[in-house]
Amino acid sequence: MAAAAIPIRTVDHELPYDTHNIYDIHVDDATVIRTLVTHTPHMVDQWIAEVESEHRRLSTARLVVGLDVEWRPNFHRNQGDNPVAVVQLCVARRCLVFQILHAPLVPASLSAFLQNRSHKFVGVGIESDVEKLVEWWNLNVANQVDLRSLAADKRGRAEYRNAGVKVLARELLGREVEKPQRVTMSRWDAEWLSVKQGAAG
Repeated sequence: MAAAAIPIRTVDHELPYDTHNIYDIHVDDATVIRTLVTHTPHMVDQWIAEVESEHRRLSTARLVVGLDVEWRPNFHRNQGDNPVAVVQLCVARRCLVFQILHAPLVPASLSAFLQNRSHKFVGVGIESDVEKLVEWWNLNVANQVDLRSLAADKRGRAEYRNAGVKVLARELLGREVEKPQRVTMSRWDAEWLSVKQGAAG
């Protein structure tokens, strides 16, 4: 049986600020993910404080955070990678898309959040993302789990260790995840991200 595509609709709040914008990502018409896109350190401080406060109030379990990074793709041979331009963090139905390349500084709250051993950071291919954060921004991630390895161990399927998001979603959730190449390979170093980039966070 073919995996069902996940219907996604994005609502752009079109805020009148040059510091941030908010997108509501409607998934399956039942789940709304509130996404903050910003290059402003105090907005990062606020997002982290709200997430940690809400978590302390609702749960004693470890905070699980989705982590991904984006950078401008390099299409020329023999040139190194471009710097990490965007750091994406997601907790439950709240996401942060931090345009770190355009920030005046890296907030201490972000460094502390990433190094908090009581948080678990998860992602697909997270090791390379973590290496890039250290290389470009001297940001360390204390506790990371690659979802590919976790899936391979839990399901006894070694091939999952090299799978991408699309394969894992199809195989484990029975859902098709759209990650258009025109978005994943787009200008993540742009000062203003597109609605599709904001939603991809």
